[in-house]
Amino acid sequence: MIAKLFLAAVFLPLYPLSIPQNALVMRMKSPWLRAILLLVWPQIGVAVLQAAPADISNGLVIWAMASAGFYALRLLTVRDLGLWASMLASSALALVWGLAANGADVWSLRLFALSFSLPAALLVLLAGQLTLRFGAAYSGLYGGLADSQPRLAALLVSSVLAAIATPLFPGFFGMLTLLHTLDWGFDFGLLLVWLLWSWAGFLLLQGFLFGPVRQAARPDLSGRATAGFVFLLVVLVLAGLALRGGGL
Repeated sequence: MIAKLFLAAVFLPLYPLSIPQNALVMRMKSPWLRAILLLVWPQIGVAVLQAAPADISNGLVIWAMASAGFYALRLLTVRDLGLWASMLASSALALVWGLAANGADVWSLRLFALSFSLPAALLVLLAGQLTLRFGAAYSGLYGGLADSQPRLAALLVSSVLAAIATPLFPGFFGMLTLLHTLDWGFDFGLLLVWLLWSWAGFLLLQGFLFGPVRQAARPDLSGRATAGFVFLLVVLVLAGLALRGGGL
């Protein structure tokens, strides 16, 4: 029982057991492998958690909230887009423990995890596109993407908004469900984590989108690639609207 909870804490990241996930994401050179890892990792955690025949104590929920808060604070200083996406996923996926502690079924847990891991996966794919064009995906290293790369910039903004759980995206309704599920003492911490995500998202986008264009002209994202990203974002919005009112 304890071993299964420990293993679940690796895949539904509780700090410092979350370190392997972030290390793996950053070691992988392929953006596609990074994206697949972010999608599959938490789903394994949900399966392990469901197999653990034990109630989740308040101590584990406190640990989860502290882990979410720690990574939310770290986001304020991270400028690498791939690492930012991975750490945001670590912060959000730790909150699965709050749902599980209050008896959420396995499909609710899987949907909550997917609501945050899919936008994070999109962000690491966009980080790959930025790296191809500029050699790195660091916020503030080059600016003016809103003018020089409008398609890429629009997708970056949309994916960040999805990742930080803004309205219409499923993460928003997942957070509302969690607010209604947790005791009021945890709600303040959850709202603080949510606020930190928004602040970190603004700082990240500011470094990419605004200011003078400080790089030679690069080709924007192709029409086919843009259509693929737009399709996934539309699916996310439709999923969020489907969850509207009923929660997860």
